[in-house]
Amino acid sequence: MAGPGDPPPRGFSGGGDDEYRSTVFDESFVRAARLQEFSARERLADCEHPVRPLPPRPLRGKPWRGLVLAVLIVFAFGAVVYAGVRVQQQQPVDRPGPRVMSSTVVPLSPDGESRVPGGRPARLIERSPAAEFYTGAAGVTLPPVRSTAHFADTQVLAALAVAKEYVVESSLNPEVLSGATTRPVRILIDPDQHAQFDRSIERPAADGHHAATGWLVRFAPGHTEFAGEGVRVRGTMEIRETEADALEIVTDHVFVYAVRPAGADGARPDGEAASLFTVRRELRLRFDREDLRDQHLTVERSEVRAGPMSCAARAHDALRPLTAGQSAGGDHPAGTDPYVRGGGDGPVCGTLDPSSLPRP
Repeated sequence: MAGPGDPPPRGFSGGGDDEYRSTVFDESFVRAARLQEFSARERLADCEHPVRPLPPRPLRGKPWRGLVLAVLIVFAFGAVVYAGVRVQQQQPVDRPGPRVMSSTVVPLSPDGESRVPGGRPARLIERSPAAEFYTGAAGVTLPPVRSTAHFADTQVLAALAVAKEYVVESSLNPEVLSGATTRPVRILIDPDQHAQFDRSIERPAADGHHAATGWLVRFAPGHTEFAGEGVRVRGTMEIRETEADALEIVTDHVFVYAVRPAGADGARPDGEAASLFTVRRELRLRFDREDLRDQHLTVERSEVRAGPMSCAARAHDALRPLTAGQSAGGDHPAGTDPYVRGGGDGPVCGTLDPSSLPRP
């Protein structure tokens, strides 16, 4: 039997050396140690502190390279973001420009030597196709109000109300008809179109975009005055959703005005001072959500046919009716030169069907 100081028998697993055989103190382990044991001489000098802490070693190898790479990536990403912001600040944002109204104004001239019928306004109305028309704004009726895919019925009603107000103010307001003012019409138009509207009123042109009579009905001052009986009206309004953020209203109305030459005496014995003048207006109006909020509209298209009137009349400026007893004679549109560039729309004229005039 072995004593305490004898080595263990051969093949016996145990003992002090075997107990720590699995622990390996290689070079990397020693270098990574954070404490260093004092030497024997140092321990004699300082018996209270057998070990000393080692200063931190600089990072080497892959961890250091990874940190540097991460910093470079952050700086590169920041540079790209900064460059993108600078480019966005320098480049202007493309915004859609204002929609331009296009118009066509066609004077309707009586055929040949036919004279414009005259008489008292009420009698003329009774003998014309306008006998069953409503008077004034009552003839501008609204269609049934229904919601659309992206607009509630209240929004549809708001659009129809503004459209009716525009038709009434631009076709029935006496001050607008006489050319005294344009403000009741202008305030209903989207401000983006004000520049085009003002240009059309101040400097009308037959170019398809700047006809004053494309925006409103206006009679030439000093040429025509109204003979009473009110304006007779009949027409329709249709509304539809053209896109997710816009409504479109198409109006189609016939307006019949009793007129006479400016300064004529309405009480003439022959009673033939008055005559009828007919204007058909077809409008395409657009409403986006901002227009609905501000109670504005955008006029996209206007088509006007009016008569009896001379083909030579400047219909894009103001309407100049042929009055009772007058005829078109040899009137015909002015010549158009197809070789001239930039001349705008060529003159357009139509023939007034005799059935549209009051019966004798």
